[in-house]
Amino acid sequence: MRNTIGLAVSAVLALSLGTTAAFAETIKIAYIEPLSGPFATNGNTGLAEWQYAAERLVNEKGGVLDGMKFEIVPFDNKLDSKEALIALQVAIDQGIHYFAHGLSSGIGHALTAAVTKNNARNPENRILYLNYSAEDPALVNDACSFWHFRWDADVDIRLDAITDAIAQQQDIKKVFLINQDYSFGKAIVAAAERGLAAKRPDIEIVGNELHPIGKVKDFTPYGRKIVASGAQAVITGNWGPDMIGVGKSAIDAGYDGPIYTISAASLGITRTFGAAGKDKIHVVSEGHLNPPASERAKEYTAGFEAKYPDYDIIQPRIANAVEMLARAIEEVGSAEDVVSVAYKLEGMEHDSIWGGKVYIRPDNHQAIQDIHDQVHTDEGITFPLDNSEYGTISRNVIKMASMDAPTTCKMERPERP
Repeated sequence: MRNTIGLAVSAVLALSLGTTAAFAETIKIAYIEPLSGPFATNGNTGLAEWQYAAERLVNEKGGVLDGMKFEIVPFDNKLDSKEALIALQVAIDQGIHYFAHGLSSGIGHALTAAVTKNNARNPENRILYLNYSAEDPALVNDACSFWHFRWDADVDIRLDAITDAIAQQQDIKKVFLINQDYSFGKAIVAAAERGLAAKRPDIEIVGNELHPIGKVKDFTPYGRKIVASGAQAVITGNWGPDMIGVGKSAIDAGYDGPIYTISAASLGITRTFGAAGKDKIHVVSEGHLNPPASERAKEYTAGFEAKYPDYDIIQPRIANAVEMLARAIEEVGSAEDVVSVAYKLEGMEHDSIWGGKVYIRPDNHQAIQDIHDQVHTDEGITFPLDNSEYGTISRNVIKMASMDAPTTCKMERPERP
């Protein structure tokens, strides 16, 4: 695994250097994620993806605005809202205008509120939130902000695809829900209940468990509950070690049905499940590595694996976010005119490196894109995960999922420059 200590040191240096570290030739993007603790692997993997995307898609092509390069500045938030808010303020004090975050919707809510408040009070030092993974639907509905853009598919979009897949299987009559006990997990539950009730009212939800995030060391009792319930399908939004715990405990207890997930690839998950997860673990997400969408996607993925042999691309949307931000800055002609960059991102349509289009809805800043139902397997895999022979392959695609879904977002907009 890449040197986590080195990344943590980088984060400390970023905090200590202050504005003296600012270089005129770079456009800084703060990266605020856990780089230490139980979810450090998730944070460091995302950091590698952001750094690679910036270098490969922007810097190697000459940068933007006559040579300005993207620089990813890491901050360790330890998966804690208070630490994240401190890091955000340091980034603002350094004059950074863009930051990336995705791990934990709870932290996402805190950051959204802080950014909105800062931008209202300090119009000369505004900042944009590039959300690549915090999936709570509220972030683009009641809690939306003009300063927040999400490139990931949210819970409602993913669960629409999952409940569609389950509804088409007439032999499934019982479903078990197990999720982390915070805003994201609760959103999974609400979307699952709503989708199943609408599409297959005959399906019974035989279990609905919420557990503390990152605190459960032994999931064996949950696995036994899943088997005892007679469930024929499991839905979980768990990620990181919590995903491994749920899936492994269920399979070890004798569960043999599909497990529909959002974050069940790489990060030790693919290698841990191995043959036991074949054709059982489903990952519903945007983008896919297998089969490669194009020669460009194939070359990009191969280049990443060559540079970061211990990591995998598990969040293809990061490449979309980097390319679209670079395009918006180039078209505006300034990286510091944050308002104009935000307005340029609104309604932007982009040809994704992963195939298909990405469209940013102007009404709530949610990215609309193709969603893939991928299954864990060792068959037809061009890019295996976790240095194993297994990976995920796209079996079904929903084109431009939830393009016309309703939103309750009512954002306050600044005046256009």
